Amino acid sequence: MYAIILGFLTAFTLTYFAIPSIIGIAKEKHLFDEPNARSSHKVKTPSLGGIAIFAGTIFSIVLWTPFEQFGSLQYILCAFLIIFLIGAKDDISPMSPFNKMIGQVLAASILVFKSGIQFSSMYGIFGVHDQPGNAFFILLSIFTILVIINSFNLIDGINGLAGSVGALIAGTLGIWFFMVDKIEFAIVAFATVGAVIAFLKYNYTPAKIFMGDTGSLLIGLVCAMLIIKFIDLNYYMNDGNRFKFYAAPAVAFGVMILPLFDTLRVFITRIFRGYSPFTPDRRHIHHLLIDYGLTHMQATTLLVLVNIFFIVLVFALHQQMELHLLLFTVLGIATALTLWLHLTVTRRKLHFKA
Repeated sequence: MYAIILGFLTAFTLTYFAIPSIIGIAKEKHLFDEPNARSSHKVKTPSLGGIAIFAGTIFSIVLWTPFEQFGSLQYILCAFLIIFLIGAKDDISPMSPFNKMIGQVLAASILVFKSGIQFSSMYGIFGVHDQPGNAFFILLSIFTILVIINSFNLIDGINGLAGSVGALIAGTLGIWFFMVDKIEFAIVAFATVGAVIAFLKYNYTPAKIFMGDTGSLLIGLVCAMLIIKFIDLNYYMNDGNRFKFYAAPAVAFGVMILPLFDTLRVFITRIFRGYSPFTPDRRHIHHLLIDYGLTHMQATTLLVLVNIFFIVLVFALHQQMELHLLLFTVLGIATALTLWLHLTVTRRKLHFKA
């Protein structure tokens, strides 16, 4: 317990005091995020906050993690370092999407092959059960990590959103890992939460700095690692354990609802409109809320509350519903809320045009 608290405080303190220096260096070297047609901000802003998040998180994990309980930590840190280098390079001098993806695949592969961060069962989804270690589960694990990493990159479009959602998800999973006595993963979770909360002090409106790809990719990688481990550990837990989630994949989707559903929705709508799913646009949920007239902080607060609602929902219903029913319930509610938002924004735009 003390290691978790100290991990949080160490990451928070280091990040909090590192960011002012990073802001100063970014201004001196003219390392800014320039507004463009899709941007929700109007002024150029330093975008190297992820460096401080990385430093605080890594330092805290190395300092407080009990290495005798975490033999795969060295490989996890290697994956973190690869993601950090990709993000920092892209924030300073943009990389091609292909090169970024190659680096992400390498980091994900290290987690899967060397750290054992992979699925052991599909819980009966699509009739697939446990076949740990085969090619399908390996590819599924790598694909899931890549999707979650990039989902955080995609929701990082307004002040405070990616950091707030990342802290909420990592904190939720960190509490569960503590409850099931997986202290090593709880430390990773709360070190990340501490660093992100410190960053948010400078990222809430008026934002003094953005996290950039360095921060969003790292937060995505941490959440991907935690969510896969959450699903995997639940599969092997004894049925009598009161912290076991029998519908763990559906619960995980509910916990990760905002980044995952928004990414899934945007990719599908782009494909139906005849565009590549990777074509950038302003169709993310946070863009819809901004277009509706909300401020950055109002939109961030609302979306965080929605994510909390889904976390409470899946935690409350996981014993009353079987896996497929709970999964479709979460998808149905999320789809209904999004359609309502689309219709509301469209009507508002037509009203102002008239």
